[in-house]
Amino acid sequence: MILTSKQLILSVGELLADFIGQTFSESLFDAAEFTRFQGGSPANMAANMARLGNQAALVACVGNDSIGRFLVQKVAETGIDVSHISVHASQPTSLVVVSRTKSTPDFVAYRTADCMILPEHLPDQLLDQVALFHTTCFALSRSPAQETIIDAARRASIAGAQISIDANYAPSIWPDRDNAWQVLTNYCASGALVKLSEDDAERLYGSPQTPEQVRQDFHKMGAKLVCLTLGAEGSIVSTNQGENVVRIPGKPLSVVDATGAGDAYWAGFLTAWLDGCTPAECAGAGANLAALKLMRRGSLPPTVDRKLLYEA
Repeated sequence: MILTSKQLILSVGELLADFIGQTFSESLFDAAEFTRFQGGSPANMAANMARLGNQAALVACVGNDSIGRFLVQKVAETGIDVSHISVHASQPTSLVVVSRTKSTPDFVAYRTADCMILPEHLPDQLLDQVALFHTTCFALSRSPAQETIIDAARRASIAGAQISIDANYAPSIWPDRDNAWQVLTNYCASGALVKLSEDDAERLYGSPQTPEQVRQDFHKMGAKLVCLTLGAEGSIVSTNQGENVVRIPGKPLSVVDATGAGDAYWAGFLTAWLDGCTPAECAGAGANLAALKLMRRGSLPPTVDRKLLYEA
């Protein structure tokens, strides 16, 4: 499944500070104390890829402030190439306040510098090195980052990269649902690998949908692969315009913290994809890495043995 001999994994989008509740709560209304973590789905995905031994780089924008410097230091510690992270002179670093939960967390985003990704941050010289180009709905939801990332993904695809997206849509982040569908269609047209959860799909459609409908719609948009995660129930992966579908059952786990589990899942999945695995094997690899994340608070360990992905 590897489309190119290039090795660089390029993750593009938000690098921000997560302030996560210290105790379990149904919503932020009940959360009183928080701990600061490095956050942002593209940054987490790149960090997880680096922990697995992949060559990963991050394109993002932070503010010229102490939180921004903290975030760059944290992602650098994971082995990510941080030389493509820009520092905005006037916009402060973006923040997200998140409830600690065993399911989909309640959150409020305070967005500033993360949106300021510009064309000069994604030159052709960088994209020519890329094997996998990844982003998120969060990153695509605001300009100028939206237009910058769509164009860069198109150029990366032409240069031979595989395009990937976590379609983690949230109406509080992207209120214009019609615009979200159009932007996602433009992105998927390059043959994207798409991951979304049942919750993501319900928010994107505005109502619950069958897995068949979700897979069918994303394949029509141009997606090469659609992975629908089902929480404790496992995942469904569809390829070949929906002709080939596999379902991977979930495993019982003692959940400590669900924050970041989706990023861990997709990092495991994509690592297995780049290793040439089948969709079912990729889903199993994603589930194994997500399980490791679910059973611990905060980020994954500094290094993760790649063999973990392929354990039964």
